[in-house]
Amino acid sequence: MNRTTMLVVCTLAFALCAGSALASTEPPPPPPADTLKVDYFANANTAGAPDATVRITNPNTNGGNLCASIFVFDANQELSECCSCLQTPDGLQTFSVNANLTNNPLTGVILSGGLIKVVSTTTVDGLCPLPTKFTPVAAVRAWATHIQNSNYSITETASQDATLSTAEVGRLENECAAINTDGSGSGLCSCGTGE
Repeated sequence: MNRTTMLVVCTLAFALCAGSALASTEPPPPPPADTLKVDYFANANTAGAPDATVRITNPNTNGGNLCASIFVFDANQELSECCSCLQTPDGLQTFSVNANLTNNPLTGVILSGGLIKVVSTTTVDGLCPLPTKFTPVAAVRAWATHIQNSNYSITETASQDATLSTAEVGRLENECAAINTDGSGSGLCSCGTGE
């Protein structure tokens, strides 16, 4: 091989390796739109106040079963409970805020107010395992009742759509995994009724 040919081969090999290295450092694509629903709860577990509910459905726009991966945060932005519940096409599942979403906090402190995030995710072999690793997919819809201050009147609204970032997926997965590892069963919410 002459020097020119060697130089071309070496340059080509370097370019392929550099291109491969650059390709592997690209961030993963962001989750699809319509995967994250956000809502709040107030006056939960308060004497004299009614229980609030969260209702979740799968409108079947993806053509099959989905999971509603649920993350319940306290007023200090700490993850208190997480779980994942099967959503069949056109089914309706109703969650009690008091009994299903705030009854088993990681810290043992029962919540009265906070934030609920619902991520629409794919099933894993037809099941909805604890959301320590999940793949977001568009579809689930959610509504929540809210117990208002002082007179405990009840309002209901659709949960708000929010953009789910790759960083938020990683944070939710890691925090739920930590609850699973450290909680000894505490910090796991439960699925509601229906379907």
